[in-house]
Parts: sequence; C-alpha cells; structure tokens
Amino acid sequence: MTILSSLAIVTLAALIHASFQLSISVLTLLSGHAIGAKHSTARVVKLTSSFVIGAGIMAVLLLAFIALVVQQTFGGDAPQLVWAVACGLMIGLGVAVWMFYYRREKGTALWIPRSVAHYLSDRTKATKVSAESFALGVMSVIAELLFIIAPLFLSALVIVQLPGTWQLVAIGIYGIVSILPLVSVWALISSGHKLSDIQKWRESNKSFLQFAAGSGLIILGLFTYVTKVLTDTLGGF
Repeated sequence: MTILSSLAIVTLAALIHASFQLSISVLTLLSGHAIGAKHSTARVVKLTSSFVIGAGIMAVLLLAFIALVVQQTFGGDAPQLVWAVACGLMIGLGVAVWMFYYRREKGTALWIPRSVAHYLSDRTKATKVSAESFALGVMSVIAELLFIIAPLFLSALVIVQLPGTWQLVAIGIYGIVSILPLVSVWALISSGHKLSDIQKWRESNKSFLQFAAGSGLIILGLFTYVTKVLTDTLGGF
C-alpha cells in the first residue's frame, strides 16, 4: 500500500467520521441554550469554539491511542486476519447505520441510549464556561464511539504502516477532516445564521446523510479488503 493510497483511506475514513451527527446535534443544542440565555455573541462564539476544539482533540487522541495499541500489538503491519476483521466491521456497521442510525420519529434524534442523550442535553443547559464546553465536545465524541470506532480502527491499521513523519501527517489529516462539519456549523452560528435554518436543513437531509455514512463505510471496507487483503494474499502465491 503506497503512502498516497494510505492517506486516501485515512481521508475517506475521516469523511465518514465527519458524516455522523451527534457532535453537531450537541453543538446546536449548546448554541441554542447560550443564545436563549441571552449571552453575547462573543460569549456564544467562545463556548462553541471550545466545543469544536474539544471534539477535534478527542478525535485525534482516540486515533493516536488506537494506533499505539495496534503498533504495540502487531508491529508495523497487522496480520491479514486483523485487516479482514476491520473491513468486516466497516461493512457490518455500514449496514447498521443504514437501518438504525436515526430513530424512526420526526426530528434528528439518533440511535444512542436515551440516558446518554439526556445526559448530554442536560450538560448543554448547564454549560456556562469554556472549560465545560471543551469537556462537552470531548464527551460528544466518546458518546458516538460505537459508530466511529470502525473508521478509527481502520485508519490506525493504515497509519502504523507509514513512516514516522507521514504518521503525524495522517493523524493531522484525520483530525482536521473529521471536524469539518462542526467547523462549518460553528462558522454559520458565529456569522449570525438562525439555528432553526440549520436544524431544518439537517432534518431535510437526514436520510441522505444516513445513506452517505452507511455507504461510505461499506465502500471503504470493500475497497480496503480488495486492495489490502486480497491483493496481499493473491500476491503471495
């Protein structure tokens, strides 16, 4: 697997991560509560900025930690069986996202435990300072680990194969790409766009986002299986 193809896989995995909606849901809730409490625009921007930074740092730390575990366990290249499991996880999760990601009700309620959803909702109401907002961003990523673990794990397998400098580049690419939707929503909120318009767009396009996330997982899983597992296996004969 070349450096270019490895970076392409990491970038696509990050795009799939970016397509999930929990962090964006929490960000819009946080913004709504801050605006409803009549905080100044500067205060709202400060809170939402801290949230985005927290989510981005947590995504990078999770990827780096998983890559470290893979490196310590398998060395520079994991066995073919591990790659096959990672690809199967991507495909299976893709089908699950197609079927279960959004709850079958109006709005953009996600298929996560209601206790977690209520906790995050309550924390958005109680968040008053940047440190709390940063921690909320961290928690929003952890709460969606069930869905993002597959692209994180596959990216980690790819990253440990790269030379040292390129590993840092790949982790940086994943971190930046994975929070692009958050940055986009933050920019809209900071520039004065109505939250109702943002939420309306999300509701109107939730089926597309769900289909795109599930399809991305399946396509990347199949692509990696063909280019890594089958190619290396057949090349060994």
